Formats: sequence, C-alpha cells, structure tokens
Amino acid sequence: MIFVTLGTQKFQMNRLIRAVDKLASETEEDFFIQSGHSTYKPEHCVCQSFLSKEEYRDKIESCRMLITHAGVGTIIEGITAGKPVIVVPRLAAMKEHVDDHQKQIAEAFGNKKCVLNCEDLDNLGNYLKKAASFKFEPYEVKGGNIEEIILDFIDIFD
Repeated sequence: MIFVTLGTQKFQMNRLIRAVDKLASETEEDFFIQSGHSTYKPEHCVCQSFLSKEEYRDKIESCRMLITHAGVGTIIEGITAGKPVIVVPRLAAMKEHVDDHQKQIAEAFGNKKCVLNCEDLDNLGNYLKKAASFKFEPYEVKGGNIEEIILDFIDIFD
C-alpha cells in the first residue's frame, strides 16, 4: 500500500489526489489517501479526511511508500520509518498554501537525497518507479540548518 498524506493544513490539495486517483486507475497498486481539507473525492483509492495519531503512525509503518506534502514532521517520520518518501510541495498559485515555503523544504530534503521531490504531477508515476530503486540517504541533522530549527519548533508543540 502507498500512503498519501496531506496533513491537517486548512488548504485543499486536490491536484495531488487527482493525480494519485488517476495512477490508481491504471495500476494494481493500493493507495490510501489522508485527504485533509481537500474536496476531490477519489474513485479508485481508499480515502479518509483525517486520522488519529495511532492510525497515522500505523499507516506510516505498514505502507511500502509514502507520498506527502512538504510537511517536515511527516517527511521526518517517513524517513525515520525507513520508507521511500516522495514529496509534492503545496503551491500558493494552486491555493494550497499562503506561500511557496514547501518548495524550499522539498528542495532541501531532495538535495540531501533523503526524499524524491516531485514538482510535476504528470510524472508522479515515474517517481513511483524511481523510488523503487533509488538509494535514499538517511537524514542527518548537522546543526544550524533550517530543518533543525523547524524540528525544534515542532517539538515545542508535540
């Protein structure tokens, strides 16, 4: 099963759900989508708006691959669980967030080869194939970088 999670942002991310639904219609792969505030209802995937912490962690542990928006907490959880992670950043132009900071987050993790950064959903299927053989690097916190600052901030609220 491929777990797709869009977090709890108050914004929709219908374009990712549509892309995953299309892939699901063309393959035998099972997808589970945690859709958040998105309004598109997939026809070929199991979908639920929100999950409890326990359900969410179970999905991370049981999936063979994770597709996520560029939420740092989810990215780190996927990497820590040893899952191949494909990140699709939310875009302000698509009304998925107020700015494009998620592009920067996705690029930062992608440049470290911890995740695959997919900005073109027309190529999502190719990213799934690439993830099957890609050598993902472990995430290393080296101090002073933006990811560490964000993680420290998240820990305050955890």
